[in-house]
Amino acid sequence: MTQRDRPPPEAFLRAAAQEGRGKLKIFLGAAPGVGKTFEMLSQGMARSKAGVDVIVGIVETHGRTETEALTRGLEILPRRAIDHQGHMLTEMDLDELLARRPQLALVDELAHTNAAGSRHPKRYQDVEELLDAGIDVYSTVNIQHIESLNDVVASFTRVRVRETVPDTILDQAEIEVVDIPPAELIERLKEGKVYLPQEATRALGHFFSQSNLSALRELALRRAAQAVDAQMLDHVRANALGGTWAGSERIVVAVSEIAGSTGLVRAAKRIADALHAPWTAVHVETARTRQLGPDEHQRIAAVLALATQLGGQVATVPASTVTQGLKAFLLDARATQLIVGKSVRSRLFEMRHGSVVDRLVRETPGVAVHVLPFEEESPSGIGRAQLPSSTMSPWGAPSGYLWTFAWVVAVTLIGSGLFHILDLGNVGMLYLVPVMAAASLFGLRTGLFAGLASSLAYNFFFLPPTGTLTISNPENIISIFVLLGVAFVTSQLTSHVRVQADLAAASARTNAALAGYLRHLTSLKDPAEVAHAACVEIARLLSLRVVMLEQGSAGLSIKASSHAGPNLETMEMAAAQWVTDTGQPAGRGTGTLTASDWRFQPVQAGDRILAVLGLAQEDGRDPVRSDQLPLLGSLIDQTALALERLRLESEMRDIDAMQERERLRSALLSSVSHDLRTPLTSVLAAAGELRRKYPDPLLDTLEGEATRLNRFVANLLDMARVEAGALKLHLEPVDLTDAVSAAVHDTRRSLDGHPIELNVAPDLPLVMVDPQLFHHCLLNLFDNAGRYGDPGTAIIVHAKRTIDGLVLSVIDCGMGLPAGREAEVFETFRRLEGSDRSASGTGLGLAIVKGFAEAMGMTVKSQNRDDGHGACFSIDFPERLLVRPPEETLDI
Repeated sequence: MTQRDRPPPEAFLRAAAQEGRGKLKIFLGAAPGVGKTFEMLSQGMARSKAGVDVIVGIVETHGRTETEALTRGLEILPRRAIDHQGHMLTEMDLDELLARRPQLALVDELAHTNAAGSRHPKRYQDVEELLDAGIDVYSTVNIQHIESLNDVVASFTRVRVRETVPDTILDQAEIEVVDIPPAELIERLKEGKVYLPQEATRALGHFFSQSNLSALRELALRRAAQAVDAQMLDHVRANALGGTWAGSERIVVAVSEIAGSTGLVRAAKRIADALHAPWTAVHVETARTRQLGPDEHQRIAAVLALATQLGGQVATVPASTVTQGLKAFLLDARATQLIVGKSVRSRLFEMRHGSVVDRLVRETPGVAVHVLPFEEESPSGIGRAQLPSSTMSPWGAPSGYLWTFAWVVAVTLIGSGLFHILDLGNVGMLYLVPVMAAASLFGLRTGLFAGLASSLAYNFFFLPPTGTLTISNPENIISIFVLLGVAFVTSQLTSHVRVQADLAAASARTNAALAGYLRHLTSLKDPAEVAHAACVEIARLLSLRVVMLEQGSAGLSIKASSHAGPNLETMEMAAAQWVTDTGQPAGRGTGTLTASDWRFQPVQAGDRILAVLGLAQEDGRDPVRSDQLPLLGSLIDQTALALERLRLESEMRDIDAMQERERLRSALLSSVSHDLRTPLTSVLAAAGELRRKYPDPLLDTLEGEATRLNRFVANLLDMARVEAGALKLHLEPVDLTDAVSAAVHDTRRSLDGHPIELNVAPDLPLVMVDPQLFHHCLLNLFDNAGRYGDPGTAIIVHAKRTIDGLVLSVIDCGMGLPAGREAEVFETFRRLEGSDRSASGTGLGLAIVKGFAEAMGMTVKSQNRDDGHGACFSIDFPERLLVRPPEETLDI
């Protein structure tokens, strides 16, 4: 088996990782209602009838009768009940499913978020555990839930989906697209087969428009095609199968230092966009690449940077020749189209050296080769690559000829001494030594010189008649041609071996440098040390000046540098700031702010810009050559990993410290509140008894303040219960009018001097709440309104029906809330400094309102009144918490 026929080691590793693992099949849809669950159940039923052990782990039918009918013939796993803040939620019983261990499990809604208390926060993580246990899984997901497409979908639907699954899930799954035309899906919506009628009306006006559905449908089909193509390529590589396997187009463009390469990249972008195909810009590094000057290296770097900006992938391939490098890359990438440039060459040049384009056309069957002419040389004279003046002459170094001449002289002297012992043929063989040595060490031309010099010396000193260059025996001419032939063949073989050795040595040096660099960074425990080490090591490896900048509250600042006192002018700081804002390189050698002497690269982990790395040459030349870009990219990636690791470790320490502080604070609150409750009860009882026997205004004040202190202690206890998650809900229907009246009565002291305007219609539906917790919410809202409302102003209590439920609002007339900080009033112990609301209060009342309301399934919000005179606090009751008589209908 040849190297090309042998599967790569990564294929064996992937196969070993899949051994004993279950298979995942995903039914992918463009939108809800296309029939994903129906198709999953249908195929599950067919597998069950074929003798496969199938169980429904969890399925959401959403009340669709056709879907529910398919579940009747299958075994359904009972769901596990979870008590979440007083609500009973149901989730898939993962432990029971693993114990049951079916051959196939049907798990609906892969992107679902599990209830708190589940083993995994996401359902796709449950599926991963099932697959690891060797259980096959069928699941469903919509295209808008794919992580990489989340922003794309939100850009045209104006709806951002919060529940997403990583793309790696799709990459390892078999995908079946469940698709119906948009017009048919809209008809299903209108018929009520997807949502309830009132929900369908809203959906048709927003998410389910004809244009949105068409775009989502295209995304689903394209993403499925990408996954299938990637899986097909993995299979082809794992089995070392030949051919392009053109399930979809894959485009490669070959670039070089020639100025016209930018035109090739733009042409590749246009062709790829027209075919909706991925494309890659490839530069082949040969022995000639090392002879290029700085201008040529910078031109290659600019071309690769342009390809990246246009959305393509870039690759640098080391090879002995351009043709071999491109052929190997085309084979590995299974490319279907190749774009190359055609230089204007003379006939004599092509006869001597051949044509790369012609060889590619002949030697790449199955690949469509696009040949484009290179652009004409630019007026500035920067065009086709020219060797710099410092490059070694193609005729070789003079020292090589001197050594060769000395070797020929030495062999001649040795041959003269052995001439009487050896025959003439063996003396001729001695001259092979300098020929082979010269060809191996100094190249073809020096080897040919050695062959010619050896032939002349052999003829002059040893072939009769000696002392002349005349050859009396024509057979001796063969010896001369043999020496020249050996020189040619040896030099060619040696040149090829030297190129391969240089490539291997360069690769080994790069790998060793990366390994040492990573080992050094992982031993550091401080971000400042990592930054300094990164600057010093990158400067040493690439012979550059290096500086690292970091974004702080005061803007960009230098965090570390390889040299003392780096001088960054306004232009450099602007380029670095642009890198921070956009995540794209800037400065010299890029397409942005090229007047800068520095080149700036982002150091990022994911979407987070951790730092900016600046690079510059001592003499002001372009910082990075094209052959250094792969090493630089790897060094930056390793730096980002080290900084991100330290950042995450710091965050974990902060989280641990915060959790410990919260635990101590909760324990303190609970202890203090319990210790205060007993004496306060006694004080209230004594004050009430004294006031009854001895009426006195001072006793009224004493009882009032004790009552207020008792409410504060109750708030402390309630907050401790909220934060501990120890609330026990007892939901029952409550009339809003009665609840508001009771709360107003209990806060009459706080509301003293404030008339109450009650605007609660008597025909409003009852609400399902915990009466005691809801009473506490109203007490705190009324107490807040009485405290911050202007004296003598009315407090309005307003309740109204909405399209989504019911809203109860408490409105005061006062200074209101600071603009832009309305939500901060619900934070624990938070008082808004610089406003009237910092003058009194503990910052607990509104936090308790929020905690209790959310525990009962409601939401609270705060805002200023439209006229700017006062604040409005609202409690939103969703539709599911409303209790309506059976005959009541909702008019939307």
